Amino acid sequence: MWRLQTLLIATLLTGTLSASASAGRDRDAPEQMSLSQLEKRLTKIDTELSQLVPTSLRSGIGAIGYQSTYHISPNNTEWAQINLGEEILIDQIVLVPIIERDSKTGLQAEGFPVEFQILAGTTDTSQVVASFTAEDNVLPRIAPVVVPTAPLKASWVRIECTHLSRRNWGNQRHELMLAEMMVFSGQRNVALLKPVEVSSSFRSGSGRHERFLVDGFVPYLMDAMHGKRSPARSFRFNPKENSPTFTIDLGATFPVNQIKLHAVDQSHTIPASVTDDYAIPRLLRVTGANRPDFSDQVLLFEYERNSIYDAGPIIMRNFPETLCRYVLITALDDQTLTAPKVPNIKTSRIGFAEIEIFANHQNKALGRPVTADPDLQAPDLAHQRITDGHNFYGEILPLRDWMDQLARRHDLETERPRVVEELSRRYARQKTTLKWSIWIIALLLGSGVILVLIEQILRQRAVFRTRERIAANLHDELGANLHAIGLLGDTAKKVVDQKNASEEWSDLIEIIDDVRDLTEETGSAARSCSNMLEAHGLYQNLVEDMRRVADRLLADLEHDFSVLSEDRLHRVSPRRRVDLILFYKECLTNIIRHSGATVVSTQLSAEKKEISLCISDNGGGTQGEVPSSLKRRARLLGGSVTAASLANGGTLISLSFRPRRRLPTWRVSDFIVSKIESRNRKN
Repeated sequence: MWRLQTLLIATLLTGTLSASASAGRDRDAPEQMSLSQLEKRLTKIDTELSQLVPTSLRSGIGAIGYQSTYHISPNNTEWAQINLGEEILIDQIVLVPIIERDSKTGLQAEGFPVEFQILAGTTDTSQVVASFTAEDNVLPRIAPVVVPTAPLKASWVRIECTHLSRRNWGNQRHELMLAEMMVFSGQRNVALLKPVEVSSSFRSGSGRHERFLVDGFVPYLMDAMHGKRSPARSFRFNPKENSPTFTIDLGATFPVNQIKLHAVDQSHTIPASVTDDYAIPRLLRVTGANRPDFSDQVLLFEYERNSIYDAGPIIMRNFPETLCRYVLITALDDQTLTAPKVPNIKTSRIGFAEIEIFANHQNKALGRPVTADPDLQAPDLAHQRITDGHNFYGEILPLRDWMDQLARRHDLETERPRVVEELSRRYARQKTTLKWSIWIIALLLGSGVILVLIEQILRQRAVFRTRERIAANLHDELGANLHAIGLLGDTAKKVVDQKNASEEWSDLIEIIDDVRDLTEETGSAARSCSNMLEAHGLYQNLVEDMRRVADRLLADLEHDFSVLSEDRLHRVSPRRRVDLILFYKECLTNIIRHSGATVVSTQLSAEKKEISLCISDNGGGTQGEVPSSLKRRARLLGGSVTAASLANGGTLISLSFRPRRRLPTWRVSDFIVSKIESRNRKN
């Protein structure tokens, strides 16, 4: 039986281990990360995303970027090359896409190439910096593509596209479109306003010209997600009466080479209330000096806004390194510069959200005092906001860090849904596995209980069959032999009677009668033993049977038998009745054989939760020791037995047991069988 149970459990465990093994194989795909690693990765992604700049898009009117001519087939080559003018050590290239608004897919990059490569070199060398194919899944995106490179010298950088994207609204039109192409040397964009060569151009007079590929304007707003907000304001002036100025004291002489002018309006409403050139004068001159009276001033650069396309959220300009401490920004009258005039443009306000002046890749204007033209009539606090390092949204970041964070956000936002999907699949699989495990455990437990019960029942049936066989053999063989002895005795007696035996044979006749009586008593005892083994119909009346036993064994002694709460004795099972009477017989036998008692008293008490039997005598006593035979009988009853010496001599044997105690496992089948037999007897 145990082999069958072991085989069943092994089969179930094999199935469980197989399921676990297959789950283990699934964990290797697709992310090849464990569940805990996925959870940690999701937490890390969310934490990092909370620290990165969001992709806030600008609104209003401005330059779009570069757009090539269109093709019917995507497999056409288009390229754009930035000439840096000199060999510069570069270490990163950034491609900023043009963003379109699609009613179905939302905001997406438009015209961004599917397959392309980036090359860089000098007049004598050429090197492929990076190469992308459709398998790299660059699209869809709205974030810039950041391509870090090992430091290399280059005088030109080129993007070559071999597979173009199809424009959503242009049917079969495939074009190359880019908002900006940046080439970084450290923190400086060395491609800013550099000459650009292209393979083709769509519209030279629109906001999609190749010159807008390096104008420094991107379709994003500087939104750092941290740092205090610093609202900017503009100041009214009359361009015919004065030329307003802003003077910044850098505190020391530095080799400045770059300036960034942040526009006042940051498009905090959509659409924007004003255009991108709001409060930006049409003509600006920026000079530097080491003397506060600017008697030694040097021209750093001049800015002319010929159209709306020349303005944006951040106006960036590079210029040759110049040693200076003071920087003067002057809004000039239209007649000051010789550049072509734009009719009907009148600037009556000037202002900046922030002015950054860089030397050695650091903003030396940060926190420095700003002096404005007295005619602007602006409070000093408003001036100091121009160099506080914050804009309308918060902290101003370096351009390269800004682009890196936007690209990093795109990568994380692309990865996060895959991690969430994998986690959801793992959780669902874990839930299913747990459900199956619970069912398997329940099945194992149920199978184990059933197998134990079946085994015990089969074992008890074997015991019952053995008992029946022994009882039958005892009854048949011993009964037959005893009956034969009795018949032989009767025959011998008849022979003696027929011969009219004299008195000398009378002793023989008496012996033969004694043999006859003994055989009858032995036959009766054999039948009793047989009935005990079969346990059918024996001791139906427990009290009467115990009294009969006492009367037979204690015939020569003075004895009494009393019962308390006799009506509760029906709860004792037939099997335990047999054990109780056998205990009583053994106790009386010990008294007769060993105590030398003349008086014996028996009291049987049936309480609600306990049956007790007390036998006392006036014999020699046992010195408090319980005979081993009585201990054995008490264990069979599941009770306890004690022996005590009485004060007036003699011994008190006390037995107690619970009528409905919890049966041990190996006797569960006895309990079931006794219940069935009890029900059958009642019926």
